[in-house]
Formats: sequence, C-alpha cells, structure tokens
Amino acid sequence: MAHETVILKYPVASVEEVQKGWHELNSRVRQLEAERGALEQENKVLRALLERVIEHRQKSHSELVLLLSGLVSRLPINDIGLQVSKLVEHNAHVSEVCAALAKGKVEAVVSQPAILKALEQTRRELMAAVKPAVEALIKLDAPLEKEMLESLIAHPEKFFAPRVVRANRCFLKGQLPKERVLREFGEEALVFFNDMTTDSKLNPRPKPDEIVLGFKKDFAALLQQDSTLPAGKRQTLQALYEKVQGSKASTEAARAQRIACFRLSFILELLHYYENQNTEAPDVIFAQRLPALVEQLVLTGDADSLDDKLIAQAEELLAFVSSTEHRLMVVNNVGKGDGLARTLKYVLRLRTGKDLEHDQVVQSEVIPELVRHLIPAAPQKPPTPKSLAAVLRLIQPELQRQIVRAIMACERIRLEEAQALGRALGQELGLGQFEVEVKTSATLSPEVERQLAWDKIKELIGRRADPAVVAAAIRDRLHAKYEAEEVKQSWITLIEADVISLIRIFCQLPYLANGKTDPIAPAVLESYVSRLTHEKYTAVYTKVVNSLRNMFKAKPDSPTLLNFIALVKWVAPEAAGRLSHEIGMPLP
Repeated sequence: MAHETVILKYPVASVEEVQKGWHELNSRVRQLEAERGALEQENKVLRALLERVIEHRQKSHSELVLLLSGLVSRLPINDIGLQVSKLVEHNAHVSEVCAALAKGKVEAVVSQPAILKALEQTRRELMAAVKPAVEALIKLDAPLEKEMLESLIAHPEKFFAPRVVRANRCFLKGQLPKERVLREFGEEALVFFNDMTTDSKLNPRPKPDEIVLGFKKDFAALLQQDSTLPAGKRQTLQALYEKVQGSKASTEAARAQRIACFRLSFILELLHYYENQNTEAPDVIFAQRLPALVEQLVLTGDADSLDDKLIAQAEELLAFVSSTEHRLMVVNNVGKGDGLARTLKYVLRLRTGKDLEHDQVVQSEVIPELVRHLIPAAPQKPPTPKSLAAVLRLIQPELQRQIVRAIMACERIRLEEAQALGRALGQELGLGQFEVEVKTSATLSPEVERQLAWDKIKELIGRRADPAVVAAAIRDRLHAKYEAEEVKQSWITLIEADVISLIRIFCQLPYLANGKTDPIAPAVLESYVSRLTHEKYTAVYTKVVNSLRNMFKAKPDSPTLLNFIALVKWVAPEAAGRLSHEIGMPLP
C-alpha cells in the first residue's frame, strides 16, 4: 500500500492584511533596534567600570603586598625568604586572575585561596570530631547531663551558654548547679547540699541560676534518715553522689573523664573561633584558653614525668589548628610557670614543625633554653642521666644528639661534670661518637670560647628576644666564668644593643626565675653604672638619659623607669641622683 505525501498549504495573506500589519511591525523593529543600542551602550559603560575596578584592585593589592613586605622584613632573617616567596606567589596569582577577568577569559569559577580551603577543611574536621568526643564523655559516665552533652553535637555553640559553662565548671570542682538539683530532685533535696556560692560578706545575694552546691560530708547518713524523697529519686541521687565522688577521686577512671572533657573543650573552643574569627581575638584563644587546656590534658596532679601517650593526644588536638603561627602560639604559652609544665612546652616545641634539626630558632633559642631549664644553676645539683633521658626520649632522635652536645657545653656546671653527664646521657639513650665531639669542643681557646658565648647572646639581642631571657643568658655566662674580663664583655655586648633593650635587660639582670636576687647582681650592676657614668661612654649615657626622660614625660610612673632608677640607687646613690636630676624627676 503506497503512502501518499501530504502537502500542507498555508493561507496566503492578502495585500490588505499586509498593509494593515506593516506599520505595527515597522514600529516594533524600530523599538527593538533602539533597545539594542541602549544595551550596547550600557555594556560599554559596565565594561569600563569593571576595568576601572580591576585596575584599582591590582594597584591596591600591589600596595598591600609592599606594606606586608615591609613588615616581613622585620622578621628574623631566616624567616624572610619563605614569607616573601609566599607574598610574591600570591601577588602573581591575583594579577593573573585580574588580567583574565579584564580580557573575559575566565570561564570556570575562580579557584579559592589555599588558606580558605584549609580553613573550610579544618571546620569540617572539627565538626566531625565533636560527635566522637561527646560520645566518649557520655560513655565514661561522667556526672554531666546526657541530654545537655548530646545537644552539643547538633549545636556546638551551646557549649558557651551559661548553663553548659556552669555545668563544666561544677564537674571539674566536684559540684552541681542548683538549678539541676531543683529540676531533678526538687526543693526537698537541698538539705543534702552545702551552698558554695552564697556568702554573707562577699556575695550575699547571688543570682539563683548562678548558685552551685556541694554534697555534705554526712550525705550517706542524711539520705538514710530522710523520708521525704521518693524511693526512685533517692536511688538516682545516690547514683549521682557516687558519680561526683568518683570524678573527684585520683583514679584512672576520673582521669579519663577529665581528659575527655578537656578534649571536647579544646575542639569546641577552636571551632567557635573559626566560626567567629571577625569578632574573636586570636591571642585570647591561642595564648590563654588552649594552652591551659593542653596543660590540663597532659599533666596530672601527682605525676613527676611526662606521658608520651598524653602528649600524642595533645598533638592530635594541635593538628586541628590550621595556622602554624597559631599552633606555635599555643605551644609557646604552655608552661608559664616552672617545673613539668615548662618541660612540656619545650617537648611540644621540639616535636612541632618540620626540619627542626636545621631550624635556626630551634638551634639558637629553644635547645639552649631547654638545657638551662633542665640543668639548674648552682648550688643545686644537676639531674641524673636517667631523669634527663626520660625527657629526651620524648623528642625525635635527630635532636637528641644536639641536646646532648648542648648539655656538654652547658656553663652552669663545670666542664668536666658537663662532659661526664653528656657521656652518661649518650649511653643511656644509645647514642655514640661523643668523645670526638667533646675533644673538638675542648680544643677551643678561652678567647674563642668567650667570643662564641657572647656572640650567642648578641644574637638573642638582635632577634629582640624577651629581656628576661637575655638577662638569664648573661647571668648564666657570668656564673660560669665570673671574672673581670667577662663582666667587661657583658657590658660591651649590652651597649651594642638599642638603648631600650639595654634599659630593659638592665632591669631584669638581678632577678632569678624563682623571684630571688642573684648574689652577683650588686657587683655586676655597680660595674655597669660605673662604666655608664664614665666619660668614655658619654654617648651611651646621653642616649640612656634621653630615653629615660622621654619615658618620664610620657608616663612618670613607668615601671621600667622606676625600676631602672631604683637599681642604680641600689648600687650607686650618687649616680642615681645625677640621673634623676637630668631626667627631671624626684629621686625615689
């Protein structure tokens, strides 16, 4: 059966119809052409504006890079190269993107900066770590409300709510918020608790939701005698009492609960900062809160040594800090006091970072400071090789040998004792080939050895190290070799520094780390003041007077100014009177 082709015929418009629609079609075409011209003009204006914005962005970014380069140039010489290369790379990338935008060649989405990528990844990792941390704390049966802890998984910001803050504080102190006791047990249960907040003199009318309670010592006897609480609540209250007492005890279970709490606190504190960087100050979180949590996590109340497992847990938390500078800020603010906490600071510092054996800051500052911390000054006895080995085993083997060499050259003990201690420590750690190194260092002449020692102190001053650190280095050197030539060299080293550093180091010299006065300080300071007021050092004296006069004009009660004048008066009253007269201040 053949298929027939169907041809559709459209009606042809008549001449009258064409004439009628011609005027309307003509007007619509003219309107579209006018709109097209307006759009072309608008596109030209927008492109000109875009090019001006891109040009302004390039110029302002180049100026910003120049400003940052000027700031970077003030860093230690070993850190400048890396920072400048990062700035140059970033500037080149911005220039390429702006040029591509101006030419209209950017088709894909502009790549996100690496720092923002790292920040987003850190946020995701912290959010993922919240749930396991909460579940671990719940599993340990800590005396915290389960519903409150579970709410932190979906809403981590609740950790900073007053209710949660009070609950955490009470957990660490072995107490309970009054609001929780009233909610779970009612008014009848208050007879079993002591009010730890209300005080007739210091805090007579506290807010009801701020009152915390502690179980009475005779709680067990009171609970047996009480008949007002229902049986179910009595059992629940007894269980809560046992939980609180267990969390306060010096047991492994209580320690595990506190570690889990500190771990959760670290994660939520850091997550809160990354979510609110525009309003949160970095020094508060990285210099105050997180260092305290790291100390509480690693250090136990009765421990006399560091635990490698707990240090590994602290390092696992520190890995969440995306910025290397912030991570070092946390580590450097651990161990503000002395003792085991200070040891933890140096151990973490020597385990944080890459290529530490070639890091100039580690070699010139961290390792010498660790040795001064481990080896006490006379008359205290040096530690045993076994106790030193317990600390050095926590550090990577590449640095152990360098620390042992630094101990052998330690000036706080005699050279023979230092070498013997280093040999014994090397044997304890399983290190060898120290005899050759000792002989090589022992062949240095006294003049060369003195020059090397003071060059290290000059390097500390040049790096603008803390005045207390520089003063401690000078004291250590003078204690090791207290003679006229060494005192003279210390003065020459000081006057080569800027005048503000000289004044601040001078003010720190007499004070030991334990708060006592160095016994050689009066003689050393007297020598310094005698040289300062001698005509040979008139230029130095003039700089010191001008600096002190400016301090007095800006702030008459400046602690540095008052301390400097008081120390000068301590060793040379006449010189102090002369200084005060030239400064224009009354002699204290």
